Amino acid sequence: MRKKLWFLFGFIIFLSILSILIDIPQSFLGGNKIKAILGLDLQGGTELIYQADLSNSTNKIKDLENLKSVFLKRVDELGVAEPTMQTSGSDRIIIELPGIKDINAAVKKIGQTYELNFMTETTDGTGNTLTDYYEDYTYPGTWVASDLTGKNLKTAEATFESTQSNIQSEPVVSITFDNTGKEKFAALTKANLNKRIAIVLDNKIVSAPNVQTEISDGKAIITGSKDIKEAQNLAKRLNEGILPVPAKLVAQQNIGASLGQDSLKRSMIAGLVGFLALIIFMLAYYRFAGLLAVLALVVYSLISIAIFKLIPVTLSLAGIAGFILSIGMALDANILIFERMREEMRAGKETVIAIKDGFGRAWPSIRDSNFSSIITCFILYIFGTGPVRGFALTLVIGVLVSMFTAITVTRTFILLIAQTKKSGWLHV
Repeated sequence: MRKKLWFLFGFIIFLSILSILIDIPQSFLGGNKIKAILGLDLQGGTELIYQADLSNSTNKIKDLENLKSVFLKRVDELGVAEPTMQTSGSDRIIIELPGIKDINAAVKKIGQTYELNFMTETTDGTGNTLTDYYEDYTYPGTWVASDLTGKNLKTAEATFESTQSNIQSEPVVSITFDNTGKEKFAALTKANLNKRIAIVLDNKIVSAPNVQTEISDGKAIITGSKDIKEAQNLAKRLNEGILPVPAKLVAQQNIGASLGQDSLKRSMIAGLVGFLALIIFMLAYYRFAGLLAVLALVVYSLISIAIFKLIPVTLSLAGIAGFILSIGMALDANILIFERMREEMRAGKETVIAIKDGFGRAWPSIRDSNFSSIITCFILYIFGTGPVRGFALTLVIGVLVSMFTAITVTRTFILLIAQTKKSGWLHV
């Protein structure tokens, strides 16, 4: 029993040191920085709300997701660290851009109406120069748009096609046009035999296959994908442009960096005051046992912050509130344990036995209350949006860590003290 306790104590010390190395701004582990990710309300930035025009849509959910995918691609090109994007209601998309510098450029980049176009090469220099959708490679020559657009495309699907030997198969993208698109595509392929037709989304080429023969049945195969993942990615890009969905900016909220820093400062002060208040209460009411609970609470805080940075969790004001609330819940478990211990000691039991029975009898209450909180957090995370999800995520992490620190850390500290000559200090 004693060896097991010392092993657990060593593990707790190791875990605490590792958490400290993660928590500090820069550790000597490989010289890497593990930075905390701050949300929009803490580091400043902008929140954009777009409303999609789905009046002509036959599949509103799919079209909204396609629009969201295009927005996400555009945001990635802005170089924003840890943006968040989510749907709201049946036709709105909320985009949060922490730390964005040029807000006007971001709005212009994100809000362009997207459409899939089929373009052909021209040699007279009157067309547009296009770049690759995935890289910065610029296609030589100039390109002009045809009358075939994403409105005429029905489906795009990644699949496999057998080679001539029928032994191997290669990943391809199969596309199908509607009746109008079938006629346009037949005329386009006939006029551009042995030439390239560029498939363009957001004014960037996602694919530029070479026309090998006239295609009159409205179905085509795009070859050249290195693997099925690349083919699936291409199919996804094409599906994004099947139905152009106009979207307009209906709301915008800008938060300055100084305001975000002020919010962070106030949150830190609130957390520190709450933490000190809990320490004073535990020391005044439970004396030495309260001190052990405070040490366990320090371990809890170190581990929780390390987990936030490793996942990583984007910390907002609501997320910090969830973490501060979980600190109180972590001490709540210790209070239940101490009160049970007090009852066992009053019954005349020896200290070590009273400690074990106190933990054993407190565990069902701790388990049930924490699992109730976890269930609530999952519901909030699944059905909530934005700050509500941040609150739920930090709270559920805090609850899970608090169960470990209350049952393992506090118990280990108390049992080690109980087996020494100082066990009289543990009377609560």
